[in-house]
Amino acid sequence: MKIAIGSDHGGFEYKQAVKKYLSEKGIEVIDVGTYTKDSVHYPSFGIAVGERVRDKKVDFGVVICTSGEGITIAANKVEGVRAGIGYNDNVSAKLREHNDANVIGFGQNEMELVDVLRRIDIFLAAKFEGGRHQTRVDIIDNYKK
Repeated sequence: MKIAIGSDHGGFEYKQAVKKYLSEKGIEVIDVGTYTKDSVHYPSFGIAVGERVRDKKVDFGVVICTSGEGITIAANKVEGVRAGIGYNDNVSAKLREHNDANVIGFGQNEMELVDVLRRIDIFLAAKFEGGRHQTRVDIIDNYKK
């Protein structure tokens, strides 16, 4: 499995921890930045993760900023990306099971790191259920076209 990860300065500490956690599990991690705590613009990193997902260079993406909102919105602007915030365990599973999400977002100031790590595991373990959910994903994808 290969995962792209990106953050702005507000998510940098969690990005570093997530990167280490995933690498220790044997998952290849592509870090698209940022690489310091210096102030940067979150859309650049959400889009960079989204582009790698779109281009099938990775299987999934993880994006992190202060709240999780902005960087997840930015990732969603990339064609073929379905991103949502893993704000609890149930939603982290439903993102995959019901929405076939391929990017999960987090807010460094909104949740504990231990919760983020657990929710990434939940997200990666969940499988898209298809069926009526596929119909709904198709409606979203067709609207973009």
